[in-house]
Amino acid sequence: MNSDVTSAPSLIRPEWPAPTNIRAFCSTRVGGFSQAPWASLNLGGHVGDAPVDVRANRAKLANACDLPVDAFGWLDQTHGTEVVSLPATAPVPEADASYTLAAGRACTILTADCLPVILCDQQGTTVAAAHAGWRSLCGGVLENLLARMAVPGRDLMAWLGPAIGPNAFEVGPEVRAAFIAKTPQASAAFSASGAREGHYMADIYLLARQRLEKLGITSIHGGRFCTVTDSQRFYSYRRDGQTGRMATVIWKA
Repeated sequence: MNSDVTSAPSLIRPEWPAPTNIRAFCSTRVGGFSQAPWASLNLGGHVGDAPVDVRANRAKLANACDLPVDAFGWLDQTHGTEVVSLPATAPVPEADASYTLAAGRACTILTADCLPVILCDQQGTTVAAAHAGWRSLCGGVLENLLARMAVPGRDLMAWLGPAIGPNAFEVGPEVRAAFIAKTPQASAAFSASGAREGHYMADIYLLARQRLEKLGITSIHGGRFCTVTDSQRFYSYRRDGQTGRMATVIWKA
């Protein structure tokens, strides 16, 4: 039996000026039931882990958050730009972002290197979460999300959760070119220093900040993690290949 099963899930709580009725966290890999290589708080049901362990992990997480298990809005993430409103009509909708005005409904994103972005408005009436890996981010998932939320950027704040850091995210020239084609200032987020010849190190946090700022959001927080180098706390697909998933969650109390 995993040694973590009796411990509480280890959660990261955002440091941001959210209204008092907003609850948010990002799970770590610590405090669950899963065995290696998913040890231990794997919340992804699509990565080869034992389904019974994933269900137990999700139940343990729900208990730690004082939420019912069915409050979490799990998504079938495809690295795309689809957005859904919660509660959704499908049990697990195919989308990479969600938002809700309903209290007690948790917008939930799974990651293991991709960037989770959570949002809320200054009044605490709307919350949202996006799976902003480079494909979704470049494709416009944040832009689509704000369009669906219909909230001006100036009224929103954002928190950037654990993702692959700028010293670990090597990409090919096609990734750089795709971002610059959409946003010329994205060139500042790519550096040849430390990368293989013909490749670049990419700063996904800066890329997300640029997109959020372009949408009028100036209250942007977080973005100080690296899933690849912090193996004690985080899963990393790039580091380990077969691995678990963390959840970044936001809801209105």
